[in-house]
Amino acid sequence: MKNYYKCMILTMAALIAMLSNPLSVSAQELNNKVMNKPYADLRKWHLGFSIGMHTQTLGITPNGIPDEDGLQWWTEQPGFQPGFNVTGLFDLRLNTYFNLRFTPGLAFGSRDMEMKTDNSDEVLRQSVKTAYLMFPIDLKFSSVRYRNARPYLTAGVMPAVNLTRKRGEYLQLKPGEFFLTVGFGCDFYLPYFKFIPEVKFCFGLGDALNHNRPDLVDDPATLKITNSIKKATSSMVMFTFYFE
Repeated sequence: MKNYYKCMILTMAALIAMLSNPLSVSAQELNNKVMNKPYADLRKWHLGFSIGMHTQTLGITPNGIPDEDGLQWWTEQPGFQPGFNVTGLFDLRLNTYFNLRFTPGLAFGSRDMEMKTDNSDEVLRQSVKTAYLMFPIDLKFSSVRYRNARPYLTAGVMPAVNLTRKRGEYLQLKPGEFFLTVGFGCDFYLPYFKFIPEVKFCFGLGDALNHNRPDLVDDPATLKITNSIKKATSSMVMFTFYFE
């Protein structure tokens, strides 16, 4: 996880530095290049769609409470599984540099979790599958357009509804989650549309784990995993390609 956040910070710092540098180009040099869709950014509304991939993580905070056998259980995510996401795009132009975006969609993914103790070789496993119905709202800050490219930064919020909840599993997520998001990307102006690759980091707020498990009252061997966890925090990294 340390390398994950280090990579995120370095990438964001590099983009901010790029946006901070003035783009000096002569009028003659601009005239020698074909400007695709020169008036696209003057429209009040923009519509589009996206497809992409993402990874999900679940950060577990144990409470240190032993089970009835005196064992303390530790839960972790040893690896990452790619997921798939698809969204719509509704973009409102606020002024020259700022846009408000609404990108509702679906994200399908999973998190492979392992549960184990220090005093036993027993390892329990579960694939926590999710199908998020997402409602992201982002403020987009764009730099000055340079020929047929225009980099940007985003920040916003993302309420999400988890449509996948199975009974009888070790871990069960709450039906609703709320994320803060930051990201970056670049508008590429092609002859007939804009192609927009984007990277977004989503940080879940609050506890994503459902601790109220009446379905496990008669199954203490499964309930002990939920009872060993104080808090679980969701996060995602999304790699998306918009077509506008």
